[in-house]
Amino acid sequence: MNRFEISDDGYEMTFAVNHLAVFTLSLQLLDLLIQSAPSRIINVASMVHSSSLDYDNLANPRNFDGYEAYCQSKLCNILFTYELAEKLRERNVTVNCLHPGVIDTKLLRAIFSGGSPVTVGSQKLVYLATAPELAMVTGKYFSDNRQTRSAEITYDPETRKKLWDLSVKLCD
Repeated sequence: MNRFEISDDGYEMTFAVNHLAVFTLSLQLLDLLIQSAPSRIINVASMVHSSSLDYDNLANPRNFDGYEAYCQSKLCNILFTYELAEKLRERNVTVNCLHPGVIDTKLLRAIFSGGSPVTVGSQKLVYLATAPELAMVTGKYFSDNRQTRSAEITYDPETRKKLWDLSVKLCD
């Protein structure tokens, strides 16, 4: 979002759509995914995810910056991915995330011009969802169909748990 908007639930819209919606939908589908195992959850993150998390500025920011809200929400996607992967480790449901590339979307066009077609990004998502060699890979971040490292903060279990607890509280 280029301008500050509030969701029907009262949260900043970028955080609500990019993180809370993904969090809620994933949890609502868990029973089905576990019953249908082996299953895969793939979350779309971004290489521009933040390297720190401002919990007090997520749902109701004091000072809104659209780019920072986006970066924070994408960090939340990665933290959620890693935490959910850990919780599902013994359930035969894998959870991974990816940076789909710089894709020619409405969001990108609002800031820059160019980018790859949406089909390029979607092919990377399909690869993670179907590649036989990734059947047992979980809790990882991918870019260009290769596992890579996300920001250091994403590997901190305490940060992941704190975001999880906040997300549960906000979604109740």
